[in-house]
Amino acid sequence: MLAICLNNHHMNKAFLKPYNPTETEQTIYELWEKSEFFNPDNLPGKRTERFSIIMPPPNANGRLHVGHALDMTLKDILIRFERMRGKKTLLLPGADHAGFETQMVFEKKISKEGRSRFSMTAEDLYREIWNFTVENKKFMEDDVRRLGISCDWSRETFTLDEKVVRRVQETFIKMYQDELVYRGERIVNWNPKFQTALSDIEVEYIEKTDPFYYLQYGPFVIGTVRPETKFGDKYVVMHPSDKRYTEYTHGQKIELEWINGPITATIIKDKAIDMEFGSGVMTITPWHSSVDFDIAERHGLDKEQIIDWNNRLLSVAGEFAGMKIGEARSKIVEKFKIKGLLLKVDETYKHNVAICERTKVPIEPQIKKQWFVKMKPLAEKVINAVEQERLITIIPEHQKKILLHWMRNIIDWNISRQIVWGIPIPAWFKSGEVHVGFESPGDGWGKDPDTFDTWFSSGQWPLLTLGFPDGRDFKEYYPTVLMEAGADLVFKWIPRMIMFGLYLANDVPFKTVYFHGMVNDEKNQKMSKSKGNIISPVDISEKYGTDALRMALMVGNAPGSDLALSENKIGAYKHFANKIWNIARFIIENTEGLDFDERSIQTEDDKRTITEFYSVAKEITADLEAFRFHLASEKIYHYVWHRMADEIVEASKSILKNKGKQNEKLSRQHTLLYLLKNILIILHPFMPFVTEAVWQHIQRDNPLLIIEKWPIL
Repeated sequence: MLAICLNNHHMNKAFLKPYNPTETEQTIYELWEKSEFFNPDNLPGKRTERFSIIMPPPNANGRLHVGHALDMTLKDILIRFERMRGKKTLLLPGADHAGFETQMVFEKKISKEGRSRFSMTAEDLYREIWNFTVENKKFMEDDVRRLGISCDWSRETFTLDEKVVRRVQETFIKMYQDELVYRGERIVNWNPKFQTALSDIEVEYIEKTDPFYYLQYGPFVIGTVRPETKFGDKYVVMHPSDKRYTEYTHGQKIELEWINGPITATIIKDKAIDMEFGSGVMTITPWHSSVDFDIAERHGLDKEQIIDWNNRLLSVAGEFAGMKIGEARSKIVEKFKIKGLLLKVDETYKHNVAICERTKVPIEPQIKKQWFVKMKPLAEKVINAVEQERLITIIPEHQKKILLHWMRNIIDWNISRQIVWGIPIPAWFKSGEVHVGFESPGDGWGKDPDTFDTWFSSGQWPLLTLGFPDGRDFKEYYPTVLMEAGADLVFKWIPRMIMFGLYLANDVPFKTVYFHGMVNDEKNQKMSKSKGNIISPVDISEKYGTDALRMALMVGNAPGSDLALSENKIGAYKHFANKIWNIARFIIENTEGLDFDERSIQTEDDKRTITEFYSVAKEITADLEAFRFHLASEKIYHYVWHRMADEIVEASKSILKNKGKQNEKLSRQHTLLYLLKNILIILHPFMPFVTEAVWQHIQRDNPLLIIEKWPIL
């Protein structure tokens, strides 16, 4: 049992008022920071067991959203729990320069000012984005503090810190030397508005209904939703086993009339063709389709660019050259019709269209010389680690299958970005030659103007933050215990961290991956600005208190499941914070001047009450050890509200008033003191502010609840 007594014989006047989080939370956080207990090196006592978590670095370009609040709260609960259990705990924060996304936000800002990045020098653009990011980074850090996250700010890392930039570039050079990185002309996802290539994980697909055009291509019927790409189609492809086309042979030439006059087409037989779709025949545009590009690569076919980098048709389009593809499409269809080549149009064709995940700009596949990472050898390392659960455990289990599916079907990763805001690629070019290294090899060599995809640096995040390979933190805290992340990162960030951890450090970066779902609105619909249903964690904390938000994010939030979050739910946990405050006030009022003594708990009823709490606390501890946050939070809530407040406190009122049974009264007073202290301890990881505020009214060995010992169960 744990000792407890009151701070003084007269209750603090602040305790007489209702609990007000807006008056309390900032003061409490400043108290924690001043104590320096967020830094594991300053924790009291001998702590031999390490417990470390690396926080995903929020984008430094703006405020946190409610998804960040969930992510950070989950991590903070574990850190506070394990810190109180006597472990040397490190929650390491950071900030991501967020490459393309930050430059996109900045470009929108200067566009409103009537400026464009294309009229600025690279140096001026970089400097302005730097100042913009540094200013916004402070807001993001303030938001993290508002959420009560007990991270070690002295170890904060920014992805553009000099040491980080150097290490990322060293990784690239090593991968190039190990032949895991190459430069080649391949299909990339081109964002024509922002003039940069993107990786496959930065592209999303939306379903659209578009006209599907059936065209006469010599003796064949072909179909397309993109007639603007057909100018260069000189290869017609069919499956080698398709009996309808046995009269045609691979490599055979045929003459036919096409949109801009007669052409010679070549027959290609390839197993990639779906015989069941349409006529089983298709023409290919290798420059503007990844499927067509792969067919052309297999057969050594020519590739011709039809659409330029600004989404305008090139000279191959004849009379349509210079037109934007959206403007030209209907005119091209009309010409097909006039020439008798348009057979019919299906206006109800549904298909998936690639758009930029962040800007929602339609992607145009283009062939561009870029840097690529060979993913298969690295993906094999991930597969082996995930399949061996002794190396990495994934929660929930079904996410393991998703991750493995992506790894087994992975393609090479384009890591070049045509933006200035990022980590420069350490490469040099001269007359077709390539040199990879920090310095130019001599005169006449031009610096690669591109920067790395942000995922290339953030994929190394556990290594970079802990000072790989020689840093003290790396030796002490790597691998970390847990990586908790949104389910959307199952094929983006998580496997890349595992890849780099195994490739560079020969060890996984974390032992467990916990995937949480999306935080949606009260109707379980995705939050978006257009719907007007976004919940700001900072605004909601102002209104209801951070503890209320944290509990609302935990209760009912099973691993991997989406959470429907409403203001009503958050408001209910504000009432819960008030209930905790009122319970504490009642107990302190009725135990003034009393020093806790476990031996004074004498009645059988009180002993059963202590045993019951012991059992509940044991269950909650086991739930936290197994990352069952939703169960642990629900159990402590129900115990405090329904058992403690509704039953124990209510029953105590008559006992405490009964002057004739002093032994029973004394036993109940000590029972209430015991329960108050231990409830505060067990609630603290979930609701750190109100519990610490109550704790400040109690005299104890530890001046801060943050380092009080977890009950020995």
